[in-house]
Amino acid sequence: MEINRTNIMDIVNKSNAHPDKDYGQNFLIEPDISRQIVESLEIKDNEKVLEIGPGLGSLTHFLQDYSDVTVCDIDARMIDFLKIIYQDKLTYILEDVRKIDVSKYHKIIANLPYNITTELVTFLMINAKESQRMVLMCQQEAFNHFYDVEGKEYGPISVLIHLLGNIKKILTLKPGNFYPSPKCNSLVFSFEYNPVVERDIAVKVYKLAKSLFLNRRKTIYNNLKNHLGDKDKAKQVLRELNIEPNKRPEDLSPLVFLEIFRKIY
Repeated sequence: MEINRTNIMDIVNKSNAHPDKDYGQNFLIEPDISRQIVESLEIKDNEKVLEIGPGLGSLTHFLQDYSDVTVCDIDARMIDFLKIIYQDKLTYILEDVRKIDVSKYHKIIANLPYNITTELVTFLMINAKESQRMVLMCQQEAFNHFYDVEGKEYGPISVLIHLLGNIKKILTLKPGNFYPSPKCNSLVFSFEYNPVVERDIAVKVYKLAKSLFLNRRKTIYNNLKNHLGDKDKAKQVLRELNIEPNKRPEDLSPLVFLEIFRKIY
């Protein structure tokens, strides 16, 4: 069923599926945009697709004809509604996606709840081990945490993302594209894994970056010294990598964090 601005209120009322703020539900009501988002996932034959937080099915409508699509939602009202509409065309999971096995899906698509966006993106990057491409929607401001590799928005999750693959902005959506309208713009982005990357190493570098960003206003020397518990070792690592000790974590690129990891371990 196509979800649009003409039928959204009728669907919500008849299904008793009013958007729940606790779940961060904002339903996309522009079918042309929904189609574009699904097409950007570039689904191929026989790929396993996971849609997270389908809601009333704005994106699901354009996913239904693919061969192996699973929808996962924490809200039973949404799953019940989708089962009525799509019946056996889809596989349904009523659960918090953070509690399921996401490792088997090749493509993942989601309209992420704003309140746990970074947590969910981190979960997917670490656990979706067979994933080749994701298309995710988030609050516009949150995108900078994933994309930036310098400055105050830069942090461990960006280190992880840039080591694993390539992130790209697709489009920006205005509040009026949703019901109810959020208080900010949303942004759709794609992430494509680099198949030659050692994912386990990237995750370990991410964990190191979390430690080194723990006190972001301290120098990289002080953070590394605290991480290693050895000031001489910290000096040696930075000296051998030609990293100025007074630089801050936000001054170092993801590849430099990888070099630090390799030098230490």
